[in-house]
Amino acid sequence: QVQLVESGGGLVQAGGSLRLSCVASGSIFSANGMGWYRQAPGKQREWVATITSGGNTHYEDSVKGRFTISRHNAKNTVYLEMNRLRPEDTAVYYCNIIGRPQSWGQGTQVTVSS
Repeated sequence: QVQLVESGGGLVQAGGSLRLSCVASGSIFSANGMGWYRQAPGKQREWVATITSGGNTHYEDSVKGRFTISRHNAKNTVYLEMNRLRPEDTAVYYCNIIGRPQSWGQGTQVTVSS
């Protein structure tokens, strides 16, 4: 029954930046890793980044050096700082709990114009 609410998306031109937020209800947030995923129209949902309960981070190759995942456990919130955005980053972005995946939230739309 954990709820996931993503926010922070929008329309940005190539090279711009956005900061996404994901608030997870419940008490399991601090004990589990969190991940960001994205899905573009006509494509499968793909993994983007992970932050473990210990703070280790991992990134999909195409976003390495451009995106940063972080978490604020007291607020049950995970962030995705996105810099030097590319049109290929256009997608609906979702968060979820690593190891204990929940129902997908509504996601937040990121659109990068060329």
